[in-house]
Amino acid sequence: MIVVIKSGTPAREIERISQELNSWNVTPEKSAGRHQVVIGLVGDTAALNPQQIQQLSPFIEQVLRVNQPFKRAALEFRNGEPSTVFVGTSSGVIAFGQNCPIVQVAGPCSVENEEMIIQTAQRVKAAGAKFLRGGAYKPRTSPYAFQGHGESALNLLAAAREATGLGIVTEVMDTADLEKVAQVADIIQIGARNMQNFSLLKQVGAQDKPVLLKRGMSATIEDWLMAAEYILAAGNPNVILCERGIRTFDRQYTRNTLDLAAIPVLQTLTHLPIMIDPSHGTGRAEYVSAMSRAAIAAGADSLMIEVHPNPAQALSDGPQSLTLKQYEQLMQEMAVIGKSVGRWSETPISTATQNTIHLQELALRVS
Repeated sequence: MIVVIKSGTPAREIERISQELNSWNVTPEKSAGRHQVVIGLVGDTAALNPQQIQQLSPFIEQVLRVNQPFKRAALEFRNGEPSTVFVGTSSGVIAFGQNCPIVQVAGPCSVENEEMIIQTAQRVKAAGAKFLRGGAYKPRTSPYAFQGHGESALNLLAAAREATGLGIVTEVMDTADLEKVAQVADIIQIGARNMQNFSLLKQVGAQDKPVLLKRGMSATIEDWLMAAEYILAAGNPNVILCERGIRTFDRQYTRNTLDLAAIPVLQTLTHLPIMIDPSHGTGRAEYVSAMSRAAIAAGADSLMIEVHPNPAQALSDGPQSLTLKQYEQLMQEMAVIGKSVGRWSETPISTATQNTIHLQELALRVS
């Protein structure tokens, strides 16, 4: 149930209404939009009478029930307004949401060594990325596959942030590692295999770092939003949804089926920002560019793209990773569509960064 407050209502009156509602054995959660304040009522609201709530104050515009099973994630919970997730990084605050420029996240599947991760970070930043992605702990289908370097990889991500100022996105797999990951990550990622690890969702919901929730490979949209609800219900409102492809019947030509229809569907169901991962969604580097452009046209708020200096030698997910030059070219292609929909911001490349790129290219030619 939500209580919509009229525009221009004094703050003291909003506080009074909240205190009154709190005495009714429900938890009022205030959400300030661009034009109105909405108070969401969480708890057993079945017996509450909307007309009785309406009579609490002449400043209450309307009282509505939220019919979705996911309450806090529902678009109605914010009276139809999309939310914005603000992420603090060493370079400033980056905003994710429908009313913001598209945020680019790029980097390798796994953190392999210091030279690779810093070189990648420098190049993707120069191309316009705001965040570096990289796995320290890697959930793999096979127990014999590379599982990531763990805590030492977190140190390398911290070094890459120090060198570039990029925000860091990395995955947590176990509640025992959450504190270590949170010390380095600006956004904590919950991977597809852990989307319904409810104890982990509760733990990331109890801390204050923003959370990137990837869709499970066989999850319905409702399953996904209910998983987000666990994080929101634990107290963390800063959740970003990431579509990364779902498993369907055709796996000969693509790794997964990238569900781009999820973007407009989610926009009718939830206020949460939406990220697209075309790398896992297709599993093949040659399809990443087309799906990235399509995601922007469909209304994605962010993209996460796997990039590696030498995909043929990557320890994980090489076939779906772009080279550094391919990523730079893709950013130029995406800019055309991004500008046409009014959601692209230019990122000037500093002279120091240009010199670094020039030296790296010279070194590659010499080797």
